[in-house]
Amino acid sequence: MRRLLNTLYVTGPDSYLARDGENVVVRVAEEVKLRIPVHNLEGIVCFGYAGASPSLMSLCCERGVGLSFLTEHGRFLARVSGTVSGNVLLRRHQHRRTEDLEASNNLAKHFVVAKIHNSRTSLQRAVRDHVHTQEPLSVAIKTLSNVISRVTNSPDLDVLRGLEGEAAAEYFGVFDHLIVAQKEEFSFSRRVRRPPTDKVNAMLSFLYTLLAHDAASALETVGLDPQMGFLHRDRPGRAGLALDLMEELRPYLADRLVLTMINRRQVTADGFLQKENGAVIMDPSTRKAVLEAWQKRKQEEIEHPFLNEKIPIGLLPYTQAMLLARYLRGDLDDYPPFFWR
Repeated sequence: MRRLLNTLYVTGPDSYLARDGENVVVRVAEEVKLRIPVHNLEGIVCFGYAGASPSLMSLCCERGVGLSFLTEHGRFLARVSGTVSGNVLLRRHQHRRTEDLEASNNLAKHFVVAKIHNSRTSLQRAVRDHVHTQEPLSVAIKTLSNVISRVTNSPDLDVLRGLEGEAAAEYFGVFDHLIVAQKEEFSFSRRVRRPPTDKVNAMLSFLYTLLAHDAASALETVGLDPQMGFLHRDRPGRAGLALDLMEELRPYLADRLVLTMINRRQVTADGFLQKENGAVIMDPSTRKAVLEAWQKRKQEEIEHPFLNEKIPIGLLPYTQAMLLARYLRGDLDDYPPFFWR
């Protein structure tokens, strides 16, 4: 299992990343703002147009540190990684499984069932904590339970994707009821991706991007190909397996953090900007607050439902990637997805 280290988030548009021996150095106008040993990092995520020296990129590749570049609003641009790691036999098992549509459907069911289950758990916790929201959430909970039973009998990937979409629409249809503070400022009607047109969608999209980065890093760490997925089929430039893996983790890691920050007033409406095309983005201070909360959240511990031992939450993508690799190698009879208790 990979040790939980830190991800360095570089948000300043004038920042430049360089190498000094075994250290990552962040400079702004030739002034050193940060120096950190590379062995203390598991990934570097750059927002905006921060530059990086070839020597620094080489160091990251040598040490297995993922280096990703995103726009200032969180849209993925590129990722720098080193030579392909892991056992070639494992990747062959993965590739053969993706070519078998029945096997792909069976594995994809696990990702979808876990995602719907964890979405339902989020609603159940809201019912428990907020009595006034019980009726609409209870209806959604029953609907999601019904969809789960239909997913288990899904005959192929097309039907499975339809059921996943149905469950997502039901879940996000009542998501606004989970917001119990700052209701007028953070109203939510539906999931909008490109571009996000309200504050809640802006936060969700941003955190999904961070989660996708962690999922891709985790898969590469255990030797799997992040591009070749089971639910998300091959598409140039898309990390299909990373998207598969993050499905079951979205409600617990990303959605929950968005709700917590809004309901605890850790973000406010004046920390968002609306562009001419209608897109809503976070300002630098809000983005920094979300990143800090994300890092703090990853340090908390949870008892893993399959391993029955406590692990830092930030290790969840790596743990699930490890279990997926063991399943594909034949060390496990089935893949155990993450179920939020």
